[in-house]
Amino acid sequence: MATRTAEAVWTGSLREGSGEFSVGSEAVSGEYTFDTRFEDKPGTNPEELIGAAHAACFSMALSAGLGRAGFEPNSIKTTANVHFSKQDAGWRITKIDLVCEADVPNIEDDAFQEQANDAKANCPISAVLDTEITLDAKLV
Repeated sequence: MATRTAEAVWTGSLREGSGEFSVGSEAVSGEYTFDTRFEDKPGTNPEELIGAAHAACFSMALSAGLGRAGFEPNSIKTTANVHFSKQDAGWRITKIDLVCEADVPNIEDDAFQEQANDAKANCPISAVLDTEITLDAKLV
């Protein structure tokens, strides 16, 4: 069983402070602030990281499912649009829209949609998220 590690350090107050994060492999790190998270200022935020993880996980799950079904994709490009808004209970990720374009030779759209929906439902990141996830998958 694999255990993956990431860490974050926040220094200072919520509005004036700042944070840094890194992953255990040291492949990804960054800084974030109140403004980059809640006010759309340039920079990263935790929701962007979830989006990157979800897009990567979905793309790999779709590739695996297509392979098991006898179709080898040339490419799969997925964008995750993470909707983050204030709710009665506080800030929440309310929805993630996965937008996928895949180049998969010799597959009919119905079979592709079946594999894409299975990947959306069963990739490990989808499984851990408690939010609405939509999918717009196209063959290119």
